[in-house]
Amino acid sequence: MTKSKDARVTISLECTECIQKETDDKIAGIFRYTTQKNRRNTPTRLELKKYCPYCYKKTIHKELKK
Repeated sequence: MTKSKDARVTISLECTECIQKETDDKIAGIFRYTTQKNRRNTPTRLELKKYCPYCYKKTIHKELKK
C-alpha cells in the first residue's frame, strides 16, 4: 500500500532555452525529462543542467508546476 503523502514525487523538467515555431506562436520548452525528487530534502523547485537534443547543447532544465 502506498501513502498519499510519500516523500518521493515524480516531476518533469523542461528546457528553458529551446523554442519551437509553429504558426507565428513561440512554444517554449519542447524537450522534457522526468525524474523523482525527495520532497523533504528539496522543497524548492529543481534546476538541473541537462542535454537538450533540440538545442544540441547542455541547457538549464527547470521543474514544471503541477
